[in-house]
Amino acid sequence: MKALVQRVGRARVTVGGETVGEIGAGMLVLLGVATEDGESDADYIAGKLARLRIFDDSRGRMNLDISRTGGGILLVSQFTLLAETRRGNRPGFTGAAEPRQAVALYELVAGSLRSDGVPVSTGEFGATMSVELVNEGPVTIMLDSRDRG
Repeated sequence: MKALVQRVGRARVTVGGETVGEIGAGMLVLLGVATEDGESDADYIAGKLARLRIFDDSRGRMNLDISRTGGGILLVSQFTLLAETRRGNRPGFTGAAEPRQAVALYELVAGSLRSDGVPVSTGEFGATMSVELVNEGPVTIMLDSRDRG
């Protein structure tokens, strides 16, 4: 499972011109689910997101997690994070999970974050979405559940 995390001043996602998810300051998280991912990957990513210290403390150091800032997370499904681009110029997506598996794990991540007290807004799984954000810093970090140590 891959999660592209962006620290934002605000972010929103629209479908067909209608806002379906929106946050103020916090994190925009683009989440890609791979075929081999399971519940342990979702738990790992949710835990990392809840505890990732990418927000400035009073000294201007990235030392605070989302719960200490009162911010929220906008979680958006993004199967293209699993693109395979080694051969040719057209990306392949055979490593991306099928929708049934992906939506279940996507919802597990969102639910786990909410259980940790993190306000979560979401996009619309499987829809063509427009995502707007104001990246703060900019801070952009890639998390991968295969990198667990």
